Amino acid sequence: MATRPEPQLQIRKMCIRDVSSVMDIESRAYPHPWTHGIFRDCIRVGYSCHVLDWAGGVSGYSVVSIGAGEAHLLNLCVDPDLQGQGLGQVLLEDLLDRTRLADVHRLFLEVRPSNRPAIRLYRKSGFHVIGRRPGYYPARGSREDAMVMVCHFE
Repeated sequence: MATRPEPQLQIRKMCIRDVSSVMDIESRAYPHPWTHGIFRDCIRVGYSCHVLDWAGGVSGYSVVSIGAGEAHLLNLCVDPDLQGQGLGQVLLEDLLDRTRLADVHRLFLEVRPSNRPAIRLYRKSGFHVIGRRPGYYPARGSREDAMVMVCHFE
């Protein structure tokens, strides 16, 4: 009996035609999603925007701003139906490699303290907590703090 081949995995630059697929994932993953306009603006201004193609379509994405020897991970997301399969780690490793190649010394991010899987992923990849931003994220009827994390490449 023949075994089924694994789906091909590819990470490539995000383009405008990807925004509707990205928005589908974004709106299912977050209670307060980014807008189409935010993603289009990130592409337009030249942020490092990438999508992960897997299993027949866009399965995840990342957005990173880079400048002055530093970078900021603005968004990293995997389709909620595909989470738990290591795709977030694949996306994060790829963006860490690209960020290092851009002569960046450190990469910052904010994450909700309630997002335990993301925090585990970031810690596993060398990030550590350096602070908090009070009331950073909208939450149901209130605000949630952000944990600020950094990964140093020096």
